[in-house]
This record gives sequence, structure tokens and C-alpha cells, in this order.
Amino acid sequence: MSESCTHDCSTCSAACGERAASFQEPANPGSHIKRVIGVVSGKGGVGKSLVTSLLAVNARRQNLKVGILDADITGPSIPKAFGLTQKATGDDTGIYPVFSKTGIRAMSLNLLIDDVSDPVVWRGPVIAGTVKQFWTDVVWGDLDILFIDMPPGTGDVPLTVFQSLPLDGLVVVTTPQDLVTMVVEKAIRMAGMLNIPVLAMVENMSYVECPDCGKRFSPFGESHLEEFAARHGALAARIPVNPKLSAAVDKGMVELYEGEWLDPVSHVLQQLPEKQAE
Repeated sequence: MSESCTHDCSTCSAACGERAASFQEPANPGSHIKRVIGVVSGKGGVGKSLVTSLLAVNARRQNLKVGILDADITGPSIPKAFGLTQKATGDDTGIYPVFSKTGIRAMSLNLLIDDVSDPVVWRGPVIAGTVKQFWTDVVWGDLDILFIDMPPGTGDVPLTVFQSLPLDGLVVVTTPQDLVTMVVEKAIRMAGMLNIPVLAMVENMSYVECPDCGKRFSPFGESHLEEFAARHGALAARIPVNPKLSAAVDKGMVELYEGEWLDPVSHVLQQLPEKQAE
């Protein structure tokens, strides 16, 4: 790494092979996590929290020990999707995640504040520091896989996660619009600068399926997902516009969803090598 490095990898053209490892933070001593997966996008509102939730539910249905780190500090959605209303607790050892009905462990800012409607009016470094604490200070226990629900863009928080946490790979969420694809490309290139592999691309709101004839319609334009994913060597998967799925999330019952849309992605993630215990 150059002596003039500003630690802002999003604007750096240097190929620092050991860059990511040099900034990594140790997890809490009470955490033993085998795989860490980031769920990212370059743009907000495309369904990162939905994809994170569904992948976590899939993993839990395979009897894996699963956690979700909600890194979207200003717009946390995970507690709502899982119907979590209790608050996180802590002691001298650290902060303890809240368990969902099926045993998924979650940590989110909304599990720490009194009123979940209160806005988080913090500057970027404070937000990034909070996300880092969700890794270093939370007692996750033994986990087979930890999903990180990232905020959109390539700012302080994504950079902090990419540099500070030992990510095994990314799941990129997009929608069919060309504008979204263009913005998502920025996040993918940022990950490439830090040698973090893109494992899968999930296109949310990809199509609408007629309940009578089964014919599929593309309300947001024709998809180029396969071409986009192949260009980056990633698996492609689609989630339709599905009123039942939306209702389950709104009611905090995402763990009851029915659908096989992300099963191939879940299989790829579960085949990743496990981190060795220190």
C-alpha cells in the first residue's frame, strides 16, 4: 500500500492485493462465524433487505445457524420483516442479538433505540463506526453464515464493511431497469478493487406471473440479467412481483414465505469453504 494512501478505495486506482486484509477487524471473542456474505446494490429501493431475509430463511430451513447484520443504519428493515419488537441486551461481554421465531439472530439499530420512527441524523463516520461495532461488539455465537444487509451506494458504510469484515463474497441485487444496472455496476467495480467476489446477482421485481395462465409479463422492461451476470461470472436468479411475499414482509412474517426463487443462490452460498476457527 502506498504511503500516500487515503484509505478511500472507491477513488483509488492502485491494485493493493493485501488492502482488504490490512484493515480487517477481529470479531467479538464470543463470535465464531464460518461464512460472511454481503448483500449489496448501488441503488436504494431494489430489495436488498428482502433478498437478505429470504436467503437467511432458506439457510435456517437447512438447519444452519444464521445471523443478519443490518448495516443499513439510516433505513433498517430487518426487524420489520421478521416481526422483531424486543430490544437487544448486553453486558460486559458485548451486545447480544435478538432471535427471530425460527432462531435467526439479528442485530439492527432499530433493536437498540426506543422509537423506531426516530430518524438517525448522524454523519458518515459515525454510521460506519456503528456498523463496525455490530461486528466487533456483538456476541454472535456460533454461526454457519452471517448475512450483511448493506446500504446502497459506495460510500462510508460499504467501504467500511468491504475493508473491515472478512467477506467471502457478495450477492448483488438489481431490477430490470437499465438505470439501476448502471448504478449497480459501480458497486461491483468497488468490490473488484478489494478482491471480493460477486457470487450471485438477484433481479427483484423481475416479472409478474398471471395466476390463471402462468404467462409472465415484464412491467419494468425486458431483463438482461443473464448477460449481466455472465459478464461478472455470477449466478443469476429472479424474484417476481408477488403480493403474498410483500404481505408476509409487511406483517413481519417473512419466515413463512413460499417460493424457490433463491434456492440455487442458497446452494452456492452453503458450498463456500468455512473459515477455520482461531
